[in-house]
Amino acid sequence: MHNAHEEQSFFSLPEDIPHHQSVPKLMRVLTSCMEYVITMIDPAQTERLIQEILNAERIYLLGAGRSGYVAKAFAMRLTHLKLDAFVVGETVTPAFKPTDLLIAFSGSGKTLSTVEGCQKAKEIGGRICLITSDEKSPLATLADCIVVLNTNTMEHAEDDFAIRQLTGKHRSMAAPVAPLATLFETAALILSDATIAAIMEIKHRNITDVEQRFPNLQ
Repeated sequence: MHNAHEEQSFFSLPEDIPHHQSVPKLMRVLTSCMEYVITMIDPAQTERLIQEILNAERIYLLGAGRSGYVAKAFAMRLTHLKLDAFVVGETVTPAFKPTDLLIAFSGSGKTLSTVEGCQKAKEIGGRICLITSDEKSPLATLADCIVVLNTNTMEHAEDDFAIRQLTGKHRSMAAPVAPLATLFETAALILSDATIAAIMEIKHRNITDVEQRFPNLQ
């Protein structure tokens, strides 16, 4: 059994680890920044996204890198709601048709593989919804529906202390808390989960309905 002195030594930081802000404090900074991004979302854009999803025969999700993981998470949740959802690039993904919807995640709106995927979907005649931080990007010109997550504007929000902390513009920070791209991906994941919650309400689905669709061979 550890005595009080041993427990204190056990939980103390090793001497070779430099002083830094606590993880909970940094989490609060990130949470504050998410609140800032959420207040700038246009509800009309999110309603359009929901309508596009409900009107589509099948839904395809596309993204590269970390945005790709958000796309996969969204596809999984849509499947749990008994919607036909597929991830672009997977071996079991069927051919895209004009009656289908492609939802693309790209913070910059310039990611080559995502641009090429959207161009192909457009050629086939399907519809495209884009989740991005740049409404003037090449991808935005292809999209029928767009939801803008204004993470880029945070670079100029000098009057907000938490945002200056996040972007490394406050003198107490030697480096940014997180790359700005991380803000987009985090906001995109929250947007996806909130969209799922809204569709659950529209379709009168409850948690039991969703759980019945969970994988059982893992």
